[in-house]
Amino acid sequence: MGIVYHYRNGLAYYFSFKTDKVLDKEAREKRLSDVRNYQVLEKNEGKAIGIDVSEYQDEINWDEVRTLENDNELSFVFIRATVGNDRLDKRFRENWLNAKENHLIRGAYHYYRPNENSLEQAELFIKTVRLQKGDLPPVLDIEKLPENQSVERLKIGLRRWLIAVEEHYKVKPIIYTGESYYDDFLKEEFSDYLFWIANYNFYREKMEEDWLFWQFTEKASVSGIKGNVDVNIFNGDLQQLQFITKE
Repeated sequence: MGIVYHYRNGLAYYFSFKTDKVLDKEAREKRLSDVRNYQVLEKNEGKAIGIDVSEYQDEINWDEVRTLENDNELSFVFIRATVGNDRLDKRFRENWLNAKENHLIRGAYHYYRPNENSLEQAELFIKTVRLQKGDLPPVLDIEKLPENQSVERLKIGLRRWLIAVEEHYKVKPIIYTGESYYDDFLKEEFSDYLFWIANYNFYREKMEEDWLFWQFTEKASVSGIKGNVDVNIFNGDLQQLQFITKE
């Protein structure tokens, strides 16, 4: 009963959808994720909300990308630019241009492959992404451990990528990772960086004070995009978000 009471607002939102159809497993899971999404957004009212996209979202109708769940206005978008030392995201260029044209604050991220040369990966990102006034700092996405090197060598590579990118753009990058990866491998040695943390735990409703962004779900609906979308909360309001963009 305690759980029901705790999520009473989200459950009210859940049961406000009237249907005479029997929901399959995927639909039930989506509805339950909607409960949590509603609850998290309610608990973080006033903070800037955004999404992140890549080629996996296929073609996006950017003219319709305005709100989350047809209710919460979107302020920013992170867009995957590059992967490893040799691959561009197939939709990066169109997503990058269209986000700007539709007045969303945009940022670009690089998916880091631990077993590939870090400086080559930095070079690919730098050649691909041209930051302009009003764009967010570049992001390093690290999610996996290396297969053929030590964790210490991985950290050296990450540091090299971060330094090379900072020297080029004259702005300190942000690091994206999962909460457990952050706690186990990055929190202490990379404490001079700001973090964008992924945590989808059903019972977590607020972000830690030292997180810059929180990716709280991978199962949200956004107008103009087919299928599920990742959603992120910035640890501040829109004005504070604009403060960290490129001058």
